[in-house]
Amino acid sequence: MSHVTRNDSGAATADNTYIGVHGNKLAASIYGHAKQPVLFFHGGGQTRHAWDATAQAMQRAGRCAITVDLRGHGDSEWLDNQFYSFDDYAADVGTVVQAVAKEYGVKPIAVGASLGGISALVAQYTSGQRLLAALVLVDITPRMQREGVERIIGFMSDRMLDGFGSLEEAAEAVAAYLPNRNRPRSLSGLSKNLRQGKDGRFRWHWDPAFINGPHPVHSGRAHREGYRMDAARALSIPTMLVRGQQSELVSLALAQEFQEMVPHAVLADVSGAGHMVAGDRNDLFQKSIFDFLERIDLTQGFCNKLV
Repeated sequence: MSHVTRNDSGAATADNTYIGVHGNKLAASIYGHAKQPVLFFHGGGQTRHAWDATAQAMQRAGRCAITVDLRGHGDSEWLDNQFYSFDDYAADVGTVVQAVAKEYGVKPIAVGASLGGISALVAQYTSGQRLLAALVLVDITPRMQREGVERIIGFMSDRMLDGFGSLEEAAEAVAAYLPNRNRPRSLSGLSKNLRQGKDGRFRWHWDPAFINGPHPVHSGRAHREGYRMDAARALSIPTMLVRGQQSELVSLALAQEFQEMVPHAVLADVSGAGHMVAGDRNDLFQKSIFDFLERIDLTQGFCNKLV
């Protein structure tokens, strides 16, 4: 059951809960009431609030955006079985997509950053059918630059157990990790990615077992490059890759490789952005997304009704 709340901008949103493949609860926010929803899946270590600005823009444009906290992240449940492989995330995405399609009567569009993008790609592939109306991958391809992956995991792991003494201390760590990004004037956005423990320290809003548990993200069938490349080659739906020009994860060569695997894919390079495209240059990111959605509207309309 959903209930209406107000986000930071004052716009009305509906908080909802979906059920993952292991019966786990997945928190979500719904912006707008248009016929065809766009599902947003965040990257590893983030929460659904990474999409707030984009979802609000979609709502103002008369579209419907649904942002989802992945398992073990944000307000979604931490799993007792500690199953956090790519396969598990993809299975959750599949169940959410099916639930949304049933509710709205049309196949949704998926926008996924990093972990969320791989999860949506693999969910589409393993479904054996046209699960999605379209797919947008945000700075993620089947193959990734190893150095970039190691740097991201290193940052996430560094303080995941000890945490931070204050929000300011956490902000300093983020600034050191992302020196080219302008520091926000308010810490309210960062506070959504942290939770304060009984000891008073702030820790990231995700289950550490995501990285160091018995079934971490870097496990499972979908962790293999070859499997993800097969999933990309099987794409027949409208597809877009949004890449940060300064990405540490997706080089220009890897983006071009993706286009060779998916010849019909649209590529958008976002200047001034690294791996965190939506956070680095949300204005250009939003333009890329809206341009792609308008292209789908013109070529297909809402022709993705369930049959």
